[in-house]
Amino acid sequence: MIRKKILIVDDQPEMRQLVSFTLGYSNFELSQASTAEKALIYVRENKIDLIILDIMMPGPMNGFQLCRLLKDDPQYEAIKIILLSARDQPADLEEGIKVKSDAYLVKPFSPVSLQKKVIELLRKV
Repeated sequence: MIRKKILIVDDQPEMRQLVSFTLGYSNFELSQASTAEKALIYVRENKIDLIILDIMMPGPMNGFQLCRLLKDDPQYEAIKIILLSARDQPADLEEGIKVKSDAYLVKPFSPVSLQKKVIELLRKV
């Protein structure tokens, strides 16, 4: 069986570790990036099935912008993207829909909810 590849993108190392730990017992190949720009480079160089993406990050590009960039590109539009953010206002959730994310989870997140959402989305890949 081919292992699904997941990229975890968050500027906080502790959050990347928490998400990795949450998914670590599953049969996924996990990678990490600390900025949207690094994530974009990684996606261009590797086949990725799913991205768990923070919204608020330092640098010229935030998570919403990366999500839109990937979803608007036929080469990458099939990558499933879960936005994982502390931003929980209705406008943020609406923006998540506008940028074509596949799911939006709010921090602090339930590890079980994240695992279920990842498995659900990867069944469609």
